[in-house]
Amino acid sequence: MATMDDALARAHGNRRKLGRDLAGLAVILALAIVGYLLFPNNLALLTRMTTIALLVLSLDLVTGYCGVATLGHAALFGTGAYAAGIAAVHFGITDPLLMLACGILGGIVAGLLCGVVILRAHGLPQLVLSIALIHLFHEFANKASAWTGGSDGLAGIAPDPLLGLFAFDLWGRTAYVFGIVLLAVVFTLLRLVVRSPFGMLCRGIKEDQVRVRAMGASPKVTLVKMYMISGAVAGAGGALNAISTQVVGLDSLSFTLSAESLVMLVLGGTGSLFGALTGTIVFMFFEDIVSAANPFHWLTMVGALLIAVVLFAPNGLYGTIAAVAIRWREARR
Repeated sequence: MATMDDALARAHGNRRKLGRDLAGLAVILALAIVGYLLFPNNLALLTRMTTIALLVLSLDLVTGYCGVATLGHAALFGTGAYAAGIAAVHFGITDPLLMLACGILGGIVAGLLCGVVILRAHGLPQLVLSIALIHLFHEFANKASAWTGGSDGLAGIAPDPLLGLFAFDLWGRTAYVFGIVLLAVVFTLLRLVVRSPFGMLCRGIKEDQVRVRAMGASPKVTLVKMYMISGAVAGAGGALNAISTQVVGLDSLSFTLSAESLVMLVLGGTGSLFGALTGTIVFMFFEDIVSAANPFHWLTMVGALLIAVVLFAPNGLYGTIAAVAIRWREARR
């Protein structure tokens, strides 16, 4: 009887998880449709939001699920962008899917390099190493101007029509749809990753590395693997950015982008893919609105929003809403 009860409980839990996954995909697609209908002339902003969402999701994997402190995650994003751009400009690889593959590969390599270096330290030294790495990546891209364009940026990226049918027009429709499909696929795969035994092991490492090591697992090897997965996601975001804007600049390897992605993650809630998406959407929309309303003091308003969230919603916007919903559901039982 106990075995049957356990099997029923697992089946019920799996149905709930599947329901949450489908609900998440439905929300992503619904927001994408609403955004397309409400902002048909500003699809570039929405596509940019999609690329940054991939960056924040990748950051959540190493910071939210593994507890690795980093302020240099844009190194993975920028490497993916330059890999896709260099493949197009210098090697004639202009198929969007192949450019995406190049960006993912570049992100994986950058993730492996950054993971090996950053994971040699713990706590505050990790932040110092990550800051050093992002500046090294930035300076390397600046000096390798023959390949990257240096401070002028890498221009001349001309992707072919997607699947040979859908050209990347000035309105950005193809890039927007491509980005939404990519985001939906990545979100689904990451939901599987974080719920897998590997994902649970990463959470265990965040809580207690000593206990995980006593169980016979290697925390460092596990975290390096997660860093490579994170690099693949961030590299996909960078490649999408290169394909949609058709230019790659040094700002894709900036410390500012790394810091902003961490702010978005904290704003939405760490350790949750839904939180990463929520923080990205809220931050970028709020930033766009207040910067247009008050070009001189918009940073003050953004800072006030962040202070309010940290003080009154320490688990982030999504984390706080989810906790309230759980308490309300339990109160009704």
